[in-house]
Order: sequence, then C-alpha cells, then structure tokens
Amino acid sequence: MEGRARRVDGGRAGRAGDGRGVPRLLRGDFVSEPDRPAPVAPEELGFERIVYEKAPPRATITLNRPEILNAFDFKMLREIARACEDASWDDSIRVVVVTGAGRAFCVGANLREWADGYLGKPNEYWKWFGAFKDMHDRLREIGKPTVARINGIAVGGGNELQMACDLAVMVDDAFIRHVGPEHGSVPAGGATQWLTIMVGDRRAREIVLMCEEIPAVKAAEWGLVNWAVPAAELDAKVDEVVESLARKLPQTTRYAKQHLNFWRDLAWHQTINHARDWLALSMATDEPKAAIERFLERK
Repeated sequence: MEGRARRVDGGRAGRAGDGRGVPRLLRGDFVSEPDRPAPVAPEELGFERIVYEKAPPRATITLNRPEILNAFDFKMLREIARACEDASWDDSIRVVVVTGAGRAFCVGANLREWADGYLGKPNEYWKWFGAFKDMHDRLREIGKPTVARINGIAVGGGNELQMACDLAVMVDDAFIRHVGPEHGSVPAGGATQWLTIMVGDRRAREIVLMCEEIPAVKAAEWGLVNWAVPAAELDAKVDEVVESLARKLPQTTRYAKQHLNFWRDLAWHQTINHARDWLALSMATDEPKAAIERFLERK
C-alpha cells in the first residue's frame, strides 16, 4: 500500500518552522508517497496522462494524449517516471512495454506548453527538463527489459523515448524524425548521446541536422529500431518479444542490461546536465522564440 501522510493540527495551515503541517499538499486531505519499495495496483496511482496496466509478466505504459499526438507535458513526464518506479519494484513484472494511444507513438514536447510556460523563462525550463531527465533515468534504470511498441510516428523526444528502451517494434507505415534545429532546440535528451552508438556517426548527423523523415523500414535497416512490421502484425510481434524476454532469468538479465547500458550511460551522464543548463539559457534567446511562434502559427 502507499504510505499516507495525514494532515495534522485539524487541517490548519502551518507557518514555516512552527511544527504544524501544511494542508492539501497533494490530492484531497492526504499526501501520497511510498513508504517502502512496494508496488501498488495501477488504479491507486491515479494517473491522468498515461494508462498504466499490469498483466504479469508484462506491464504496459501507454502515453494517453492522442489528441495532441501524445506530446509530453510536465505531468506526463512525472507519471511515466512513477510508473517505471512501480514496475521496477514489482517482482511479478518481467518486461515493460511503452507505447502510445491513437495514431502516434509520441511527438516529444508540447510546444504550446513551452510557448506559454518556458519561452523567456530559463529557470522554469530548467525545472521542466529535470522532470524529463528523471523520466529517462527511471526508464533506463528500471532493472528489467523494456520494449517500445511504436504504433505511429516518433518525433523528437518521442524518438529519444523509444531509444531509451532496450528493444523496439515499429509499424512499417510510420516514421522517425528529429526537428530540433528547426524549432530552436537541440535533441540532447538522448539523440545526440545515443544515435552515434546506434546508427553510426554519419547517419546520426543526417538524422539530427537534416530533420528529415526516416521511414520505419530504413530505421530498422539502420538499427534505430529492431523490427518494422505491418500494423496488423504489431501486437503479435510485441507479444512474441515479451514472451521471449519473460522466460529469461530476471537477475541475470538485469545485470546483462546494466553492462549493455555502459556506453549509453557514459554518454548520457557526461552531457545531460550541460544540455539542461544550455537549453534552459537558450529559452531566453530570440531563436527558439521565433521558431516556436512560426510553428504554432501554422497549426
């Protein structure tokens, strides 16, 4: 069960340092926070931006904002991180699948949210990127195999999300694309760190600098995803992969994954905090402001 911190002093607000509780810190009359590393039923977590399901040996995290192609906002990032934490604590879960609702896997950050909340506000963007970084860390360090079920386009941070998974199955009529240099951003939340490892230096530069669509079949040929399959075969292929992974010994698999993560982790930890600071500062400059405004005007 989740640990519950109750309101004290009859619900009266406390002043800093007076020893009294501050009411309504989270939902209703309670603060919900685990008091030990124990999994809970998904419905207890009350997620709003994702659907989190457990059907052992599989857990599934579905990004659930199909009306905006599953774009990230701050709340979604926090919910993905918490779902990964819960799945990592659940010994009945052997494999975690990450997918999207509707016709897209994920198109990265919600640029309208950026325009409203972060342009010209470097400190606020720095906080947002902290949630993005935490989500990636919890997914990569989940301690069990992860499979990206790429049901549609994966753009920007959406591609970085699937790259953070161990394996990826993609529908063959979708594409992967990075657009940061067109929108005043740098894809330094995984792409600049990992693309050279996964597809080689020249192809990585093509993906990041050209900002062109990479069709699913080409993505599979390049090693950016493992399989590109017809949409009608997507679930069967994901099931096949999950069933194979679930048969493996969990502790051995966890340690094998940790070793396989070495170069990714090295590149990530050497660069991510620098990227966080630079991207935050760039939010105060004219280039991203003009680029994002042009993008939103076309919508």
